[in-house]
Amino acid sequence: MNVHRHPVQIYYEDTDHSGLVYHANYLKYFERAREHVLGVDELRRLLEKEGVGFVVYKAQLAYRKGAVFGDTIEIRTEVARESDYRLAFRQDAYRGDELLVEGKVELVCVDPSGALVRVPASVLARL
Repeated sequence: MNVHRHPVQIYYEDTDHSGLVYHANYLKYFERAREHVLGVDELRRLLEKEGVGFVVYKAQLAYRKGAVFGDTIEIRTEVARESDYRLAFRQDAYRGDELLVEGKVELVCVDPSGALVRVPASVLARL
């Protein structure tokens, strides 16, 4: 898969008292980007028709520099299949060419009871 690019506008509400984006908001931005990579319609179909959902297994973030109110940043996402049950999303936040946050988020597929299930073929086809 090529690098998927997702723009995010930084609003005042995204920032903390220091004027920088609150650190946990990057997890939200990464989640939005993953939804666009996988496709909202496909995610809904999997959940509603097949009972398959994704949950975060592991998240690692390294903060280099903060975005500020008024910035437009870009979340760059690459996906790798780690196992039959797990996908690893390399997700980095950039302002132009400047790296702000490095991230890796690993997801596993589960059924309604929370048991692991294989990553669906329809998802693998998108990657």
